[in-house]
Amino acid sequence: MSTPVLTAVAWPYANGPRHIGHVSGFGVPSDVFSRYQRMAGNRVLMISGTDEHGTPIQVQADKEGMTPRQAADKYNLQIATDLQGLGLSYDLFTRTTTGNHHRVVQDLFLGLYRNGYVVAKTQLGAVSPSTGRTLPDRYIEGTCPICGYDGARGDQCDNCGNQLDPADLINPVSRINGEKPEFIETEHLFLDLPAFTEALGGWLSTRTQWRPNVLKFSQNLLDDLRPRAITRDLDWGVRVPLDGWRDAPMKRFYVWFDAVIGYLSASVEWARRTGDPDAWREYWSGDARSYYFMGKDNIVFHSLIWPSLLLGYNGAGGSVSPGGQPGAFGTLNLPTEVVSSEFLTMSGSKFSTSRGTVIYVHEFLEEFGADALRYFISTAGPETQDVDFTWEEFIRRTNFELANEWGNLVNRSISMAHKNVGAVPRPTAPQQADAELTALSAAAFDTVGAHLERSRFKQASSEAMRVVTAANRYLSEQEPWKLGDDPSRRDTVLHTALQVVSDANALLTPFLPHSAQQVHEALGGSGVWATQPELREVEDLDTPDSSYPILTGDYGAEQARWESAPIEVGRPLAKPRPLFAKLDPKLAETGPSWAPIAPE
Repeated sequence: MSTPVLTAVAWPYANGPRHIGHVSGFGVPSDVFSRYQRMAGNRVLMISGTDEHGTPIQVQADKEGMTPRQAADKYNLQIATDLQGLGLSYDLFTRTTTGNHHRVVQDLFLGLYRNGYVVAKTQLGAVSPSTGRTLPDRYIEGTCPICGYDGARGDQCDNCGNQLDPADLINPVSRINGEKPEFIETEHLFLDLPAFTEALGGWLSTRTQWRPNVLKFSQNLLDDLRPRAITRDLDWGVRVPLDGWRDAPMKRFYVWFDAVIGYLSASVEWARRTGDPDAWREYWSGDARSYYFMGKDNIVFHSLIWPSLLLGYNGAGGSVSPGGQPGAFGTLNLPTEVVSSEFLTMSGSKFSTSRGTVIYVHEFLEEFGADALRYFISTAGPETQDVDFTWEEFIRRTNFELANEWGNLVNRSISMAHKNVGAVPRPTAPQQADAELTALSAAAFDTVGAHLERSRFKQASSEAMRVVTAANRYLSEQEPWKLGDDPSRRDTVLHTALQVVSDANALLTPFLPHSAQQVHEALGGSGVWATQPELREVEDLDTPDSSYPILTGDYGAEQARWESAPIEVGRPLAKPRPLFAKLDPKLAETGPSWAPIAPE
């Protein structure tokens, strides 16, 4: 039975191009999952966009001599283009500077406010002495007062996970220019997070299928929840829809607050663009399942803060007004699972543009293509622990697994059938070896699918490649190239090999959608097997004379299905093209020119 599945993908910040560390967390895992769910027959809504408000955008704009909007426009297009090239199958990839997003953020805020979960209070705010500009919490670093970690941020310590205030830090400095911030009193609106402690604890206790690192991290933070500011003193962001606030020139919602609401606003925008404004509701209510994908530095926002916003808006679960009422959006589902990846590192250091440890997505795609990167992240990425990216490991997996194993199986199976028959051969009198191989490949759909349901991408890809290895071994043992005097047996062996190539292609489609289309065509198929996202320019639904690019696609029209489908006997075959080119092993020692390996 078809189930509505919401794939909510973390919003990349629009202050620069994305590197491969970013997409190893939010990008590739979410797309592998979504492509599998669609192939399995479920209704998927995969949404995200660029996060474009807050001081970091203003800082980047100042560096480049632009307005914040100009900087957001520049990097929104650049990021969307990179994600399109990677083949991320968004139903809608939008942005937070749309009229629709502003309206949804304000509506959800008002629901929280009416239900009593927003309070005003005065706090110490950090200001840059040289510019007079408010510094966001994440742009202040210092020593954590709890665990002593040198490098804690003003909102959270990544070492111990505790929530912080900038004024709590020991020896705080601005990440922008290294100066010591000044702290002044200012009034802000706060989310009453402690009101949700009991409800969150009860809910988390039911999340037994989550990755252990995510669940334990979240539960450990419950006892330290404090009211969290949802407004900031700046002029670039969503206005606060309250008297005394809405016209204040330097009061906007804090960027983290409006960004997490983007999951809902993007769903609403997608529905409005389909012509059915209520279409989003089936993905947010009832038996719909929702999966949130991000890197581990975003866990707290998705496992504690976003669920608190939803509980508060729903009017149930909090200690302030358990009899509250949901607003016009109705009762909204909490996440089914928060799927967080660890960090992809380089030589033990977190990928960082500012520190120069970075490999940009667009450069990687230009030289190596999307599927090789997708495969590396799926098979060797930071699924449950930090992983160090090395050119040596990337080249090894590309050459030995993609080129030698999968590419070789496709090439020699189709080439022999093309040369000897010119079409998919007809099998006669299958033997035990034939039946065992086809049974193995057919059974893999259940095995691999079970892993993908749980976002176990390494195990899933490993099981799919086990079929490829078995098929290569089968061909080596059966030696169809020596069966010229027994065409009946030769054709049976080749038919078996082609059937398993077809099965393996379906199993690998979520990981390798670009080459899967090529294999589909090499097997004589026509039409779209795996749909790729399109970059379209659209009009803002609420702001006249404003347009922007989105990613979207007609994924319901693709032919890919999660099943072993019998190949058509007699379908013409052409000589195939190589799937993956082998890489020069010397790259393992030098790296490419745009990301060279530094000498020790």
